[in-house]
Amino acid sequence: MKTTDDAPGWARQLDLSFESGASAQFVMHGNVSDRMPLGSQLVNIEHYVRDELLDFDVVFTYDLGNGLAVARGGELLADWVPSALRNLPQGPLEAFRFVSKYLRYLANVAALKSRDPVSVAVMVSSAGQVLPSDGEGFEHGAITAVVREWGSSDQFTQLRFASLLVVDNLADLEPLIAFAPHVTTIQIALPSAQELHAALSILASDYPRTIPSDVDLTDLAASMTGVSTRTLEQLTKVRAYNRQVMQPRELGAVKKELVERDAPGLLEFMQSSRTLKDYHGQEALKRWLRQDIELWRSNDLKALPMGYLISGPVGTGKTYLVECLAGEVGVPIVKLKNFREKWIGSSEGNLEKVFRLARALGRCIVFVDEADQALGRRESGIGDGGLSGRLYSMIAQEMSDSANRGRVMWVLASSRPDLIEIDLKRPGRLDLKIPILPTSTRVESAALLSALARRYDLSLSLEELSRIETLPELLTPGAAESLVVKVYRLVRTERVTADVAVRQCLASYQSPVPLDVLELQMRTAIREATDLSFVPDALHYLAEPVQR
Repeated sequence: MKTTDDAPGWARQLDLSFESGASAQFVMHGNVSDRMPLGSQLVNIEHYVRDELLDFDVVFTYDLGNGLAVARGGELLADWVPSALRNLPQGPLEAFRFVSKYLRYLANVAALKSRDPVSVAVMVSSAGQVLPSDGEGFEHGAITAVVREWGSSDQFTQLRFASLLVVDNLADLEPLIAFAPHVTTIQIALPSAQELHAALSILASDYPRTIPSDVDLTDLAASMTGVSTRTLEQLTKVRAYNRQVMQPRELGAVKKELVERDAPGLLEFMQSSRTLKDYHGQEALKRWLRQDIELWRSNDLKALPMGYLISGPVGTGKTYLVECLAGEVGVPIVKLKNFREKWIGSSEGNLEKVFRLARALGRCIVFVDEADQALGRRESGIGDGGLSGRLYSMIAQEMSDSANRGRVMWVLASSRPDLIEIDLKRPGRLDLKIPILPTSTRVESAALLSALARRYDLSLSLEELSRIETLPELLTPGAAESLVVKVYRLVRTERVTADVAVRQCLASYQSPVPLDVLELQMRTAIREATDLSFVPDALHYLAEPVQR
């Protein structure tokens, strides 16, 4: 294979594995459909591999739409069978058998030492469609056997022969190929800021009015991490057509749209303007989080948590805390949405996309709400087909990858953390477990109501509220806001004062979460807590085991 000093890391890995004799069969997965800088132009990654990397005498390519083709060395193939180029097979089984027959011919010629050896490569595009992970039947089995033979047969491995299967997600490919011991997987990540800078330099040359010389390409590239080169190119062309200039400060909202488009329906990309100053109460917790943020900013990673578990009753503001944390650090949030699908391999493939994006963003928070439902379990349920177990394994492995420390922060939120697998909550995955609790005294409830009332231009005195005997001691932010909305409604419709309205509302108040359920969720969150300094003194009794 042929690489240069400025070749991408994945290309050098491919070259090293082949030239060293370590492997002759490769699965390229990840950002394979993207484009990349090459000289003064952007080219498709697959074209780069075919035309630049594979310096073989004969290069076959295959995809379902076009069948088998010869990208290089047709004259050598004609020496074998003169009519071969006129009758190349279209179906995958016939095409792959054709390649195997040619390889056996070359092996026999090499044994006779009658001519110079011929090097051969075959590249299969969209391999997940040719050899899907859920494939079955005779033809699927036969194709699998032929492809495995390419990488494992002594007759073939003694030749200078390489086979490359290109697939978006490793989970889309037949497992007997994807995870075979003789196969080397090559992951192509989303472009780094440095690679985006190189792409922008080319685009700036092609579209100087859209990316003028006074635009800082380093800042522009940093602002677009997590976006593919192809998407960046499309954005530049649209802006050029509309005669718009690209500036880093203007691309925040655009980036959200582009990132979500590259992973449709799988995640929500959020950038928060809130900080921990906007979070009411829990000073001990905020002090701890600010210490972590200082470690993160200074790149002192030895004591930085790999992830947080935020637990507490419904309506306590777990998502709000995550937004405040992200805003304080100044990093985006990748919120997982519904990545589960009914098709075999699709859910795993969706997770691969999310992981690729999170790594490409540089520094980000991956947020999983309702984690007890979303993340799967070690043991799959009946009729699950093993899906939950596979998803659990993928997430657990990604969360504990030490290479992500300081780059990807996992934050899980749940009102039932006891339902999350114990292994997932261990140190090294979720190092800090944070309880988010309702108010625990009437004074705290009054302070919360007073603060929320100001958002609605209502004047509720802290002293007056504290004296109301019907004011509940246990009050979540969600319940408090619902109460303030009722007060506002009365003030606006019945023309009463805010003090009168709040007393009327409290006279018939009922907690939106039954008190026994609320206490169960509080007890569970407190017993999960890393440090009891996060728990108000009045609630310490909930840390004690329940007497049976």
